[in-house]
Amino acid sequence: MEEFDIVAQGYDAGVRLSEIIAQDMIAVPVSARQRQIAVASPVYLARHGTPQHPLELLQHVCIGWRREPDVAPYRWEFAEEGREFDVAVNAQLNTNDTGIMVYTACAGAGIAFGMEETYRPYIARGELVPLLEDFLPTFAGFYLYFPGRKNLALKLRALIDHMKI
Repeated sequence: MEEFDIVAQGYDAGVRLSEIIAQDMIAVPVSARQRQIAVASPVYLARHGTPQHPLELLQHVCIGWRREPDVAPYRWEFAEEGREFDVAVNAQLNTNDTGIMVYTACAGAGIAFGMEETYRPYIARGELVPLLEDFLPTFAGFYLYFPGRKNLALKLRALIDHMKI
């Protein structure tokens, strides 16, 4: 992933997942733990069956996420018996638009993978079904990050105090 330097760009702070924050930054948690999930519509599952293990995704129609056309598609991340692994699904469709992923999955066109909170309303309405839940661990969520505490702007201090969980 291309690194965005908040200091060089003149920003006071940024928000990112903890795993991609530079070591020299101060990071304050601003969300609960997160989880990515795999989902499909009941119609898709009735037609194609329900995968019982992440490797079975290789035989399913998947909806992938790709940040940019010249960047490799995102590899879906799982864990089994404490061991993390990823699966390079053979996506029939790749997009960088979460709305398209949701719409396509709800329409029965394949299995999608992304942040649980994105899919939660669709699951609650029965439009999507979560899959492979035993293989989907939680991870540290989002953090507000900024360089050092020296001369911290009052507006940033107020934001930190407001967003802290």
